[in-house]
Amino acid sequence: MKIGSTEIEDTFAEAFKMYFVRLLITADDSFWLDAAIREATGYSASVIACDAETGIERFLTAEETPDGRLGVALLMFGSSVESLTKAVINRVGQCVMTCPSTAVFNGSGETEQKVPLGKNLRFFGDGYQKSKQVDEIRFWRIPVMDGEFLVEESVGVAAGVAGGNVILQATSKAVGLAAARRGSEALQQIPGIITPFPGGVARSGSKVGSKYKQLVASTADAYCPSLRGRVDCKLHVDANCAYEIVVDGVDEAAVSLAMATAMQAIAGEDVVRITAGNYGGKLGKYHFHLHQLLEAPAE
Repeated sequence: MKIGSTEIEDTFAEAFKMYFVRLLITADDSFWLDAAIREATGYSASVIACDAETGIERFLTAEETPDGRLGVALLMFGSSVESLTKAVINRVGQCVMTCPSTAVFNGSGETEQKVPLGKNLRFFGDGYQKSKQVDEIRFWRIPVMDGEFLVEESVGVAAGVAGGNVILQATSKAVGLAAARRGSEALQQIPGIITPFPGGVARSGSKVGSKYKQLVASTADAYCPSLRGRVDCKLHVDANCAYEIVVDGVDEAAVSLAMATAMQAIAGEDVVRITAGNYGGKLGKYHFHLHQLLEAPAE
């Protein structure tokens, strides 16, 4: 199968069940909102070493937020409810509560499980915190140096899908970077997904295991052009670089749409192949076959 001159390999991406929360963060203006986003989503590319995988789902207008201010919907993914709970509390407490003018709300709606948020952060108020209940939803007002930090008592947590991916191969770094950017930018308007790596793109793809016993993952040597002739290379004969776009989503449908959209945007002159990373179907619950994604009728 091809899109124009770009070969689409007949393979699949292997993804995993992870848990996610949706946080709605608001602030007085875009400057402080951006500051909170940068802090809250920092160091969050992969749970291989980070406490969570996080990113912007979409920006919100003042008409869309609970307190009538500018806002953003962030998705945070963790490998378990317990690890995600710890990450959410730490990131909100250290990165959002500290940011001037912010407030945090639950964006996940009613779910069977919840992560305590204001319920735990309220203790920072040292006994001066106050609770407020609106339409059966409890909020906490924590005194801070510019007034009060308003935070919802808990946020909903649900099972999602993490690790959907496409890997582009290009004849040069310049071509590859342009294609990777096209793919990443095309996903910014798709609801229910994030691309957690820097700029939505990873240049250091990984494989399971390593020659060093202490490492659980190491470089994806099959896609490293400098290792041609030394490893079982999976690069197209004309490819001199590869970039990976990893997608985490709230469900299979969101990840499927994102992967198909990314492939359509990435394909182009001198992008010689699009493939995907998998583990032989042995590790991940979800398999996204590239040809099937492109053949699926648009909804």
